[in-house]
Amino acid sequence: MEGTSVQMLLALSSLLCCTTNQIGVTVSPSRSQFFEGESVILNCEDDSSAGWTLRRNTTGETRTQCGSTWGSGDGLSCEIGYMYEEESGVYWCESRGGGASSMVVNISVSGGSVILQSPVLPVMEGHDLTLSCQSKTPPSNPSAAFYKDGSLIRTEPTGHMTLQHVSRSDEGLYKCHIRDHGESPSSWISVSERPTEAPPTTEAPPPASAPLPLVLRVCLHLVVISPFIISTLLLVSLCPQRASGSDPSVSMVMTQHSHAEQGLADDYDDIITSGTTEHQF
Repeated sequence: MEGTSVQMLLALSSLLCCTTNQIGVTVSPSRSQFFEGESVILNCEDDSSAGWTLRRNTTGETRTQCGSTWGSGDGLSCEIGYMYEEESGVYWCESRGGGASSMVVNISVSGGSVILQSPVLPVMEGHDLTLSCQSKTPPSNPSAAFYKDGSLIRTEPTGHMTLQHVSRSDEGLYKCHIRDHGESPSSWISVSERPTEAPPTTEAPPPASAPLPLVLRVCLHLVVISPFIISTLLLVSLCPQRASGSDPSVSMVMTQHSHAEQGLADDYDDIITSGTTEHQF
C-alpha cells in the first residue's frame, strides 16, 4: 500500500511539472504490472515533427530521461530489457523544450509470484473492463479473488473478472489473490468520461411563401380568363349582325319565286278571258 501511495505522489508531481498535450504513450506488453526480469517497450505516439523524449519518476529518481541511467532508445521509443522492482513508477513523454507532456502511465514491477493484468490507460466510461490474475508458475487451481480498495469484489474460478459498463464509481485500487501463490501489487484503474456527442443537426424547413397581394391575384385571374371573355364578346357581337343583315342567296330565290307566281297569275287571267269569250259565242 505504501508503494502505491508513492506512485500516486510521483504521478501528481509529474503532472504539475508541465502541461498535458495530446501525445499518447503505449506500453508493450499492454499492461501495468510486470514480473521482475521481464522486458518492456514504451513509445511516444506523435505524428508531428516535435522532439519528444521518455521520462520517469521512481522512488530513487525524478524526471530522469531514457538512456541516461535506464533503458535505451531513440527518444520516441525506449526499451527496458530487464526490469527491477526499483523501476516501479510513472512514465511519460515530454517535449524536448519541457513545455508539454503526455498523460502518465503507472508501471509496477513485482518480485512476487502474482500480478494483476489490468489496462495501462484509462478505461472509457461505458466500456467493459477485464482483469486477469496471473501467477509466475501455472497454478493447479486458477481461481482468484479480486479486491477493490481493500474490499473483496468476488472470486472467479477462471482467474478473470469482467466489469461491464464501467462508470466513474469503478475507479480505485485493484489487486488479486491466488491461493498458495500470493497476492499481486495494487494498481490504480482510471475511468475517463465518455465524449459528449454533438446533437444531430436538423435542417430548418423552408420559409413559407408570403400570400400574394389581392391586386396581384386579381390581375393573374384576369390574365387567365381574358381570352375566354374576349371570345364570348366577339360571338355575342356577331350574332345580331347575322340576324339583321340580308342574305343575297335568299333574296334571289324569293325574287325568282315572285316572278314565277306573277307569270302564273297572268296565264290564269288569259285562260279565264278566253273561256268567257268562247261561252259568249
